[in-house]
Amino acid sequence: MSGGIGPYGVMAIAWVVMIAWVILIIAMNRKHHPKALFYLFMVEMWERFSYYGMRAILVLYAISSISESGLKAGLGLTETEAYGMYAAYGALVYLTPLLGGYLADKVIGYRKAIVWGGALMALGQISLMITNNVTFMIGLSLLVLGNGFFKPNISSLIGKLYPEDSKYRDSGFTLFYMGINVGAVLTGLTCGTIGETEGWAYGFGLAGAGMIIGLIVFFLAQSQGVLEDKGLVPQGANKNGFIYTCLGTLILVPVAYFLINKNDLMDYVLGVAGLVTIFGLLAVSFKYDVVQKQRLWVIIILLLFTSMFWTFFELAGSALTVFTLKNVDKTFLGVSLTASNFQSFNPFFIIVLAPLFSMLWNKLSGTRFDPPAGIKFGFGLLLLGLSFVGLQLGRSFAVNGMIPAIFIIVMYLLQSIGELALSPTGLSLVTKLSPARLVGFMMGFWFLSSSIAHQAGKHIARLTAVDENISVEQTLDISLSVFNGVGLTALAGGVFILILSPLITKWMNGVR
Repeated sequence: MSGGIGPYGVMAIAWVVMIAWVILIIAMNRKHHPKALFYLFMVEMWERFSYYGMRAILVLYAISSISESGLKAGLGLTETEAYGMYAAYGALVYLTPLLGGYLADKVIGYRKAIVWGGALMALGQISLMITNNVTFMIGLSLLVLGNGFFKPNISSLIGKLYPEDSKYRDSGFTLFYMGINVGAVLTGLTCGTIGETEGWAYGFGLAGAGMIIGLIVFFLAQSQGVLEDKGLVPQGANKNGFIYTCLGTLILVPVAYFLINKNDLMDYVLGVAGLVTIFGLLAVSFKYDVVQKQRLWVIIILLLFTSMFWTFFELAGSALTVFTLKNVDKTFLGVSLTASNFQSFNPFFIIVLAPLFSMLWNKLSGTRFDPPAGIKFGFGLLLLGLSFVGLQLGRSFAVNGMIPAIFIIVMYLLQSIGELALSPTGLSLVTKLSPARLVGFMMGFWFLSSSIAHQAGKHIARLTAVDENISVEQTLDISLSVFNGVGLTALAGGVFILILSPLITKWMNGVR
């Protein structure tokens, strides 16, 4: 739109606003939380900048025929092929934390796991810059394994900063969650804009720079001593454990490469891994007393519902991005946006609303109005369902198969509120309900939900894939039909967990 604010203007404004916001939030909360929280906040912010920077342009890069900037993607995949690659990559990203969490608990400690994971991810992003299919797949493989070490263990390290009975624990996790989304806001408007307009390699390169900055901040946290004795190598661990871990990781790179390349095999791999892990955890639960056993059962139950939530939510990186490109008018209030820019709305809403949720949980903590976990999860799923069903209203306002941007923006708003009710609650509960010696592994188990979600989401996204010769109006009808089914399913899941809520609360045995 002539005379309006373009993507670069939006990017500049976002950086100024986000920097000011982070400074304000840290200043308002520094008295109630350990200093280490804010270092880890910054580490996670830059790591998420890196991860979501790559995600913002991954599918667009893979599908050259729908690159609105005119830049050739290089991979030349069909929509169906690209959704399969994205799903396998995403599934592995959240499956490997099972291994990374276990090794941190038993062998290398949280700190070394975070450093090794960050280094692998930085190398992975650099590999993506090279316009070559082989190096691209190697890059994705390094990102998969790096995330497995980084993601569960920085969350576990956050949990170690607070006493078990601290009333600020949930608030701390919510603030930490906001750090995730600061990085995600900036990445869609930075890596996405530059990748789509200047060249994909520049977008991936900026994502890699974000990970390197995150590592530097973590080293500063260690050198300043703010982590105290948290996250060190476990007592009795093999002194060569870190070396063996590094060598073993490199051996797994070809395995990850193969599974991403032959991504349909992930349906079977993930199915077996999920069943073995769930039934294995059920078997382990019987070794504990009744209270701990029931708490582990709660984690398993909530895992099933959070898997549903993320299956639909993660369509943002695949089917919803393509839908935005093809069927959404990307000019809003005089601002011209790119398709990848829309991925910044969800984290933007999280940033704005997270402090309000943090204050709300603090106010309600210890009162009879504090909603139990089942209620929070049910609320999250209901809002997710409404967000997809609400897209149907856009059909009446569509012009030449393009719906106004406000409808997808409102969709992300509803999903963001639902996410804040469900996700930080789940992260905090895992650290509170898990046996002390299994926190890292259980955090990895929790991220299994996102692994299942990516792979399951592939089959939903493929329902929206169409022939390139099909009309825009037909594409709109097909996509909205799929999204409506998604929404109705999420609504049913929300109602069901609300019904189960009293049993879930009972099995938590006093944990809130």
